[in-house]
Amino acid sequence: MWQILGVKALYVEFADVWARRMTEISEDREDGERFREIVKDADVTHLFNGTTEIHTFMVALPESATPDEIQFLADVILDVAKTADFDFVSLEGEYQKCQVIFSNEKEPEIIGLEKEKGYSAGAVFNPIIEGWGKPGRPNQDLL
Repeated sequence: MWQILGVKALYVEFADVWARRMTEISEDREDGERFREIVKDADVTHLFNGTTEIHTFMVALPESATPDEIQFLADVILDVAKTADFDFVSLEGEYQKCQVIFSNEKEPEIIGLEKEKGYSAGAVFNPIIEGWGKPGRPNQDLL
């Protein structure tokens, strides 16, 4: 059975269990209130790379999160990793490699209802396409 931060979990629950457990763990810390305040609006997702066998927890923070807040979150996570008597991720009691990524950068939506102005699926590639006809060294394979 999988365990996330010492709690049994199904694969599809990993992100939710991680977020809930980190909130619970932070309650016992003197800086826990600050931790919970920063991550309350975060969106946590989980990915597992089957080739490298690394679990990734991606914590997408609001754009208003400052670099100091992100560093604070990283420090808390590292402290929990060093002091906890359980693994972040384990399978049948065996440690699994994992990483936590914090980000507050939002990629512009290129296609969809909230797409960035001036972008469209084709417009993104215009600089590349225009570069094909610019002067430069000719590609001998195409001549």
